[in-house]
Amino acid sequence: MMNSDVIKDNEAWLDISLTQQHCWLRQADKVLFDAPVSTALNGPGEQNGSGCTPRGWHLIRAKIGHNQPINSVFVGRRPTAEIFNAALKAQFPNRDWILTRILWLSGMEVGKNRLGNVDTMRRYIYIHGCPDELPMGEALSHGCVRMRNQDVVTLFEQVHPGLKVWIHE
Repeated sequence: MMNSDVIKDNEAWLDISLTQQHCWLRQADKVLFDAPVSTALNGPGEQNGSGCTPRGWHLIRAKIGHNQPINSVFVGRRPTAEIFNAALKAQFPNRDWILTRILWLSGMEVGKNRLGNVDTMRRYIYIHGCPDELPMGEALSHGCVRMRNQDVVTLFEQVHPGLKVWIHE
């Protein structure tokens, strides 16, 4: 259950539902943004190497990709200068595509999603763009929260490092 003590009056925060496969940017009783997402095929979980999406309170550690073109390819959080297209997909058919923008998450709950073998940041868990043909609303990722490219650009412009993120079932 969400601990409302984490959010101060009128503070914006991201609400990500694993059950609904959806993301909302909320502030007080307003929804400022909402979009379908795709979280982990392996379901919820915090363990390193699990391929699961971590639950609990997080914050945005870093925003990566400002002003990069839509479909920019990232490897190791760095733009490769490639633009995702069918030929690139055919050349690297098994790549887990991280495209357009990255919101790198860091856990806030020691022992649950921060430090040790459950550290969200060290697991490189992001909210990021992916090929637009991938389905949203279905759990299919390797642990990250995938979004359509235009959705991640829109969200990226509305959030800041330090913004709190609640990931729950």
